[in-house]
Amino acid sequence: MALTFRNTVFAALAALAAVGASASGTHAGDHGHDDAEAAIGKPGVAAKVTRTVQVDMTDAMRFTPADIKVRQGETVRFVVKNSGVLKHELVLGTEKALKAHYDAMKKNPEMEHADPNMVTLAAGKTGEIVWQFTQAGKVDFGCLQPGHYDAGMKGAVLVGKAGK
Repeated sequence: MALTFRNTVFAALAALAAVGASASGTHAGDHGHDDAEAAIGKPGVAAKVTRTVQVDMTDAMRFTPADIKVRQGETVRFVVKNSGVLKHELVLGTEKALKAHYDAMKKNPEMEHADPNMVTLAAGKTGEIVWQFTQAGKVDFGCLQPGHYDAGMKGAVLVGKAGK
């Protein structure tokens, strides 16, 4: 079975939930991938896109823009271009999930990705992510190719409360 970002994150979250449940003595409800997805939103429906944001990735290990502001409930189409000569990716997630996946990528640099919260691009290529931001707060993003995240290739989507 190919390792994917979703499998890696959900396994890590399930392990953390199990440790937390055993430490507290009780455990109610299922705290697997649904909570992880809820924290950052969910895959969007292309027909419901309210805005398009262009994001450029470069070999300077930067995203432009690195800070993006959206509103809770908005469905955003990210058009992501790799302007570099190296492979890059944009992965949406919590900071904790991104760091866990980055550590896994360092050990398994050929890990396959096919999750809706990310796009991996060869040099000169363009791809898209359509995402609905369901909760106010911060959703991090980064390039998890080995060495890139540590070099500062990260950013954040700041999600403002709906109606404000």
